[in-house]
Amino acid sequence: MRAMQVTAYDQPLTLQHLDVPVPRAGEVLVQVDTCGLNFGDLLVIKGTYQEKPALPVTLGMELAGTVTALGDGVTDLKVGQRIAAYSGFHGLAEYAAVPADICVPIPDRMTSVDAAAFLIAYGTSHVALDYKARLQPGERLLVLGASGGVGLTAVELGKLMGAEVIACARGQAKLEICRAAGADHLIDSDTDDIREIVKSLGGADVVYDPIGGDQFKAALRACNPEARLLPLGFASGEVPQIPANILLVKNLNVLGLFWGGYKKFKPSVLTDSFKTLIDWYVAGQLKPHVSHVLPLEQANEALDLLRSRKATGKVVVQVAG
Repeated sequence: MRAMQVTAYDQPLTLQHLDVPVPRAGEVLVQVDTCGLNFGDLLVIKGTYQEKPALPVTLGMELAGTVTALGDGVTDLKVGQRIAAYSGFHGLAEYAAVPADICVPIPDRMTSVDAAAFLIAYGTSHVALDYKARLQPGERLLVLGASGGVGLTAVELGKLMGAEVIACARGQAKLEICRAAGADHLIDSDTDDIREIVKSLGGADVVYDPIGGDQFKAALRACNPEARLLPLGFASGEVPQIPANILLVKNLNVLGLFWGGYKKFKPSVLTDSFKTLIDWYVAGQLKPHVSHVLPLEQANEALDLLRSRKATGKVVVQVAG
């Protein structure tokens, strides 16, 4: 089978020809159709991701495809079933052996491209806004990096959950995509004063932040009393240091979230979230925004779209075909 692998840090992926894996007990073999790319894939390439696998390793944190074989003990899935999986690795290959308990059956109406773009982005935003921040109807939600893979889903879900959504992104073209996803107010992070605009709108009750750096600092100072801040990542390259005196004076709550960690210590958080999200998708209330679909042999170009911030929403690699 073909696979795109990290063979050295800070280097392009290389196309390898490998044996098709054999599923172990508790695993299923999946013929991969599509793979959704994530910012975390770039960190794996740099060697700075939370999990640092031995090289070489097949990249690709989430995949969609069809079950072709079952390992011992697997009873909840069947051969021929379409699934999506948040596998962490192995998505950029024609076949992947993944644990059955991280596979999510997908409805007939969900396309393979949508399925590969769904679990991590929507899952992260839903767990952040619902389980962690307890976002309430009528509250004001500020989304930083709002046109990105997770940010755009936060805009969409925030609006669906009844919030007033402020979207912050770079440039008018990206902001218009945020408006189409449901944003009530738009802030250009290149030219606008985030703090002053958010304060003029009445302040933020919840801040969703995959960016960090100066944008987090501005958002912190635009929070209402008892606001909840969600640092999900640091795409700016700067991890902000949070002054405890500001937290104290405003009674603020900072809620860290490593979404993937829940599959190890509290997987019910993820499975409950997926059920809600898939129900919303089937009802037509969610529609993944995929800006680019590229073939497997162009996976490096697909990653460059994320690296250069030229993508909006998700980038998906078409593995099959």
